[in-house]
Amino acid sequence: MADGNARRWRWWLAGLAAVVLTGAAAVGLSGGGPPNLSTAEVTRGDFIEVVEIRGDVRPFRSVVVTAPYQAGELQILKLAATGETVKKGDVVAEFDALTLRNSLQDKQAELRQAEAERDQAREQAKSDVERDRTAVMKADFDVRREKLNIGDPSILPAADVERTRLAILDAEQRLKESKEKDEANRRSAAADAGARDRKVAKIQGDIDISQRALGSLKVVAPSDGTVNIMPNYRNSSPMGPAQEFRTGDKAWPGAQILELPDLSSVQITARIDESDRGQLKVGQTATVRVEAVPDREYRATVADISVLARVDFSSGWPPAKNFDLMLTIADADTRLRPGMTSAVRIATGKIPDMLLVPTAALFPAEGRLVVYRRGRRQFDAVPVELVRRGREQVAVKADLKPGDFVSLVKPPTNGKPGAKTP
Repeated sequence: MADGNARRWRWWLAGLAAVVLTGAAAVGLSGGGPPNLSTAEVTRGDFIEVVEIRGDVRPFRSVVVTAPYQAGELQILKLAATGETVKKGDVVAEFDALTLRNSLQDKQAELRQAEAERDQAREQAKSDVERDRTAVMKADFDVRREKLNIGDPSILPAADVERTRLAILDAEQRLKESKEKDEANRRSAAADAGARDRKVAKIQGDIDISQRALGSLKVVAPSDGTVNIMPNYRNSSPMGPAQEFRTGDKAWPGAQILELPDLSSVQITARIDESDRGQLKVGQTATVRVEAVPDREYRATVADISVLARVDFSSGWPPAKNFDLMLTIADADTRLRPGMTSAVRIATGKIPDMLLVPTAALFPAEGRLVVYRRGRRQFDAVPVELVRRGREQVAVKADLKPGDFVSLVKPPTNGKPGAKTP
């Protein structure tokens, strides 16, 4: 009897379990909850209109260190590294100037030759002066001698008197010519000596410049700062990013090798399209994301916009007209470096008290835009009217309220799964 009761209880419990499982399956098949999709919350607040641009980080002030001038072709032997902190007077670059050394040796040999030629010319000039002086003295003696030969015209034959007179005139003419030649040779010797002295001085000046250039092959930091190596456009490909100067590179005189920026205050420089120029003005706020510093966002302010546009022929035809833009970063830190690329979002306007949903939550449906609001059992299509659209967020009018959740992909029960916003 007891065994029979136990069997009846077991059959009764098995039947109850089957009923429960059947009910659970029915609830599951009837869609007891919405699909598990990625969603975003509907909020109410101010819709901020933004202009998005890309720019580069630049310091307000920067000291540029150049390769030595007057040094010819150079090769970099030593170079500080980007990001290295240096003090005033530290060696930041060292160059080898083989061409300059060879040129200096040639100039020194040229100087020795020019000095030898000058000394030889001086000795020759002294000899010529003595020769001309002797010729003048001899001509003067001849004049005096001929004058002593003059006799008494009253007792001498007329032919002898005339002959003596002509001899005196001839001697006086030779004396005059000797004096003129002596004077001309003196002036010529003085001019030649001056030219040779100037030649020697010029060569010596070139040597002094070369020696100073050799002394400047070790370049020191003019002030404290953090090193930023400049791009070497000679070694860069026009199809890729510019490469920085490196040890072993060739450098031309006066080449900008590195800079020591003042990183206490930095700015963003960019170029904006003509279509965005009318939306921007000085004083607008912006947020800056620097690619090399992904863990934080910087605050910035529009500091300057160029009055005139510049034509950008690299963008194709017709060429675009761009304006130069500068923004001041208010909360810069030491991780920022010149040349870093940044993405800038400039707030250009505000619409207060709007329903806000992500742009990715909009989907087309039957010629209109809808969002899919999560309900208890499914996602319901809710028509929306766009008030203003941004890249990531839109302001809408719709039968929604803050705290609702809308799907970021098209629900499978309402259309093709995974469909994206157009």
